[in-house]
Amino acid sequence: MTSLSAQSIFGPRYLALSIGIILSAMAIGFEGLAVTTVAPVIAGDLQGIHLFGWIFSAYLLAQIVGTLVVGRQIDRKGPALLFTIAVALFALGLVAAAIASNMYVMIGSRVLQGFGAGAMYTCMYTAISLSYPDELRAKILGSLGTAYVLPSMLGPYVAGLIAEHFSWRFVFWGVLPFMLLAVLLTLPAFRKLTIPAAPAKDESGVVGLSVLLAVGTGLFLSGLGMLPQAWGVALIIVGLALMVQPLRKLLPSGTFTFQTGLSALLASRGLFFAAYVCTQNFLVLALTKTKGLAPDKAGLIVASAAFSWCIVAILQARWDAADQGRGRSKRITLGILLMLVGIGVMLWVPSLTIAMAVIGEVIIGIGIGLAHTVSGTVAFTLVREGEAGQVSGNLQFADSFTPGVAVGIGGAVVAMSQTAEMSMAAGVTIAMAFNLALILLSLVANARTRQSQPSKQTSA
Repeated sequence: MTSLSAQSIFGPRYLALSIGIILSAMAIGFEGLAVTTVAPVIAGDLQGIHLFGWIFSAYLLAQIVGTLVVGRQIDRKGPALLFTIAVALFALGLVAAAIASNMYVMIGSRVLQGFGAGAMYTCMYTAISLSYPDELRAKILGSLGTAYVLPSMLGPYVAGLIAEHFSWRFVFWGVLPFMLLAVLLTLPAFRKLTIPAAPAKDESGVVGLSVLLAVGTGLFLSGLGMLPQAWGVALIIVGLALMVQPLRKLLPSGTFTFQTGLSALLASRGLFFAAYVCTQNFLVLALTKTKGLAPDKAGLIVASAAFSWCIVAILQARWDAADQGRGRSKRITLGILLMLVGIGVMLWVPSLTIAMAVIGEVIIGIGIGLAHTVSGTVAFTLVREGEAGQVSGNLQFADSFTPGVAVGIGGAVVAMSQTAEMSMAAGVTIAMAFNLALILLSLVANARTRQSQPSKQTSA
């Protein structure tokens, strides 16, 4: 009879590691969503409304650097030391934010938080790849997804209460105990991990390329915010020029051409996750600005996707165990198709009703719950020996870089529609159509993923 530790991620062998990983994801998720709620208050108190956007941009750009740098180092040094450093930076960022006296300190704290969060997630993905057998990865990835999404149902509301009745500074202080507990639980397990010998590679330029990519992305996003001015176009061109070489060097070869295997999987994941994040952002805009809903009611509607995501993320582990992983490709495809349907339900914003929004969100949540979790499980079956960290970094990169760029493009679309004196509803409809295009591209890339053979997968 199979032992409990082999059957459950909460068995004696994996209990501490599983709880530590889940707590880390919840802490990162809560902090990120809480900042979304309290950011206007922060900018007002610190007299930095003109720097409001950098509260989010600084986090995103630093997350890109942390993800890529740690992803390339972890295969040689293991996750224990790097996770410790990442948590320390994240915690330092929390403290700096809690005591910030001006917006420049706040932006610096967000840089530390972003770098730490990206590095922490890369370490967690690597530990999952190395620690859990294939039959348990679907379960721990489902729990990880649930742990990150769950705060979206309560995080903004709780953060709002804290900011209203106490101070926004307590939002940052409150995350620290969870981080400490996560470290105490995960580090012993991280130290025991055996890191397979990584193939010899010259990684001397990774930091420089990562920083160059962050700078290029920052210029690109800044340019999008300035359209249709000439300076905006110029910044976009310069940003894209700076981004090309780092993306070619740091991502698996063939990612942008949907090369069969891991490259296509990463492209598909980045595209459908970007569509999900964009849809959530612009649905809130549609509900509040075109339908007149209060932010809390709009938040509840958007939270319905998180609720269905959580349920499906748990159920998919049972389905994976039932068919021993043979249905993974079909579940990813079904998930992407459901996202296509969900976005389609909400596409035409002028005729969007609350009922349609809830139905669309529930369908999207089911779709992302399938596609996102299962794609991570499949990615780990394609890992070559000694490259678990690099693949983990690529997964986290797909979850951060692509959505950040896509939201910037969608925001530029809405802004330009306003400049052209179109209605807000028309502008958001165009942004939703952009999300639909991302899903269709994701389906194309996913078709290439299903043809992959793990033993033949290559990576740049």
